[in-house]
Amino acid sequence: MNILVFFTAFTLVTILTYTGLWKLFAKAGRPGWHATIPLYNIYVMIRLSGRPAWWIIWMVIPAINILVLIGITLDFVRSFGKFSFRQHAAAVLLPFIYFIKWGNDKTTQYLGPSASDQFHDDYHNKLQKSTAREWGEAIIFAGVAATLIRTLLIEPYTIPTPSMERSLLVGDFLFVSKINYGPRLPETPLSFPLAHNTLPLFNTKSYSSFIKLPYLRLPGFSKVKRGDVVVFNYPMDADSPYYRPVDKQDNYIKRCQGIPGDTLSIINSQVYVNGKAARNPPGEQTEYSYKITGAPIDSQAFKKLRISFYNASDEPGLATMTAASAKAFKKRPDVGSFTRVITPKGITDPYNPVFPRKYPIRLLPTEKIPDYKWNMDNYGPIIIPKKGWTVKLTGLTLPLYERAIEVYENNKVEIKGGDIYINGQKTDTYTFKMDYYWMMGDNRHDSEDSRFWGFVPEDHIVGKALFIWLSLDNNGGLLHRIRWSRIFKSVD
Repeated sequence: MNILVFFTAFTLVTILTYTGLWKLFAKAGRPGWHATIPLYNIYVMIRLSGRPAWWIIWMVIPAINILVLIGITLDFVRSFGKFSFRQHAAAVLLPFIYFIKWGNDKTTQYLGPSASDQFHDDYHNKLQKSTAREWGEAIIFAGVAATLIRTLLIEPYTIPTPSMERSLLVGDFLFVSKINYGPRLPETPLSFPLAHNTLPLFNTKSYSSFIKLPYLRLPGFSKVKRGDVVVFNYPMDADSPYYRPVDKQDNYIKRCQGIPGDTLSIINSQVYVNGKAARNPPGEQTEYSYKITGAPIDSQAFKKLRISFYNASDEPGLATMTAASAKAFKKRPDVGSFTRVITPKGITDPYNPVFPRKYPIRLLPTEKIPDYKWNMDNYGPIIIPKKGWTVKLTGLTLPLYERAIEVYENNKVEIKGGDIYINGQKTDTYTFKMDYYWMMGDNRHDSEDSRFWGFVPEDHIVGKALFIWLSLDNNGGLLHRIRWSRIFKSVD
């Protein structure tokens, strides 16, 4: 369903709902035109139901407002003698049909404020619910509440890979805030509750793409900042074989190293932003090669220093560790040669190329192939697109920004002869419609991040990692599986 069809349907549903409210308000002795004023019509429903006037305040709180509005609707239709579960479901799901039906039904009359004690006394028998209905409504309410909280407020997330070690460990369970950067409204609303992109057990799609809404984000407390640990949708899921919509792409977690408008480069594994060295998080780690001169080091010594291995050999060895661990390990008398592993500038890896060489590069016939001799340790410089920034399109810049222009901002890019065409129009510039970010894992040599697939668009941002509420070590044994020292630790 395209945007025009959706908004046409939305407008029609709204008009029909307001038409039904007009007739019901008139039956309750209120001017019918009050139903046409957004928010005020909810206030009138509150007052006709006998709820306090201050309840209207709930309407400005994301997620909470939807739950309260459902309650207000149920109170409102009870005031017109609608007590059954079927009637309540109709009022919530199909108000554009049933409000008109009840408004034109002569037997439907306003009985008084349903939240009042007098109403409960007068209609006590009709307000009684069976045990099955009580449980059913409780389960439905819990499902709706959990879905809204997960979508708009806060969501649990598990660290599945070591790409953020040692800042975040495999087995860390986090809470991710949706409200810090502003809750993003679902783009595919037809989805199975509490499932992301696949249904558990069945391994099938948990959503339908029949309705696809435009990107919309509610106001948040802040913008994404450099150094934030951010959960976002994996941009490459837009490609084959998944072709997933943005909000159904897999969740990734990395650290933001560059924000819109920044010029970013990596020199000998050190990130530079706008010419200045970026702050390295304490948990950042890279690879080191070493050689033991004496007897093999006890495994507990490596564990104490939080050193991870990339192979089973100790002599020579290859391991990953933080700068602090490397400093302590190097001081040991039984450690001989000790070198940080860095891919030199100008050396490319044909088996694991970085962006943009990882993807096909379309050339302008008048220009040579760009000589991007970049690797994971020596990269850039590259300018991160900013909303409103106009880039000059050449054979050098097109490979860097073509994916953002075509895939993320939904344009058709063609090369005809020696010219670039966007949506059929010949051009040599492009102005970006969104902000973009550069995300990298703290485990520099074991992270698939922006160095390999490029920019993260603003509409892919899910939320900010807040704190660890549980941490499990699958290799810790039964008695030492819980990492107690990490529980309730904030994410730096």
